[in-house]
Amino acid sequence: MTIPAQINAIDPNALADLKRLSRGGDSPAALRATAKQFEALFLQMVLKSMRDAVPSEGMLDSDQTRLFQAMQDQQTAMNMAQGRGTGLADVIFRQLGGEALEKPAAAGAAAPPAVPPRTAILAVRPPAPANATAEGGDGAGAMSDVPAELPAPPKAAQALTDPGARAVPGGAREFVDRVWPHAGSASRATGIPAHFMVAQAALETGWGRGELRRADGTPSFNLFNIKAGADWKGAVVEVPVTEYANGRAYTENARFRAYGSYAEAFRDYANLLSNSPRYAAVLGQTDAAGFARSLQHAGYATDPMYADKLTRIIGGNTLRTALAG
Repeated sequence: MTIPAQINAIDPNALADLKRLSRGGDSPAALRATAKQFEALFLQMVLKSMRDAVPSEGMLDSDQTRLFQAMQDQQTAMNMAQGRGTGLADVIFRQLGGEALEKPAAAGAAAPPAVPPRTAILAVRPPAPANATAEGGDGAGAMSDVPAELPAPPKAAQALTDPGARAVPGGAREFVDRVWPHAGSASRATGIPAHFMVAQAALETGWGRGELRRADGTPSFNLFNIKAGADWKGAVVEVPVTEYANGRAYTENARFRAYGSYAEAFRDYANLLSNSPRYAAVLGQTDAAGFARSLQHAGYATDPMYADKLTRIIGGNTLRTALAG
């Protein structure tokens, strides 16, 4: 279903299509239509300001003519927004994560490889995960030695000088392709946008380069550095971690959960957020900063800058370009 090209400003049922679209969950069409409504409201305010700046005293001026003039301006604003508009709707659409929702379904349906490619970087023992929660149950943190935004490879420098080129730091797109289908499943279970969880996994593992590995070098698939508490009966990976307490960093050995696949890791992550009361405020978050702050306030990580780091990755160009494919 699509929103009609022209919406009648005085039609009480004009927003019926938008309401029906919104019932479909994370619908890009509903999000784009809503963005156009915001642009129409903005244009209507602009037209009103322009009208107010012009003297209106005249023989035909009355409350009735001003009423009909306002209705005409409202309709004009809606027509402008439904057309090419000013570009404001497109900006709002992108800021609300619309581009991620429009990621082709075919890309999301493709089965990722059971084991990610073993590169020279991944074969090396990963740096110790930093900022894992000290409560020993479920939280985790970003890898201390892996930057949130990967450095561009040498060939990217030339591409960045070309306005038409879209360079992605090495490994970011491959990482997103591997985890995106599973993020979509976790998104349906938690109400959290899939690209938010991809961003958190990128923060925790340095875009997959610092994923925890078992003693024999095989991957743990623990993208979120979830700790193995007393109730965990599965395999574990034990590594030293950096924690923070009272503003001071310290190191301790910690046990982390190990999974058989990325799908299992995302399911466990979704179950953790859904079944633990401490993460109730995280579920359904569609605002990037709100999602990041809710995780930090719930004690997911002890790093005082965790929310800021996560928010920057969600809104960063690396994730945006990798999602675009």
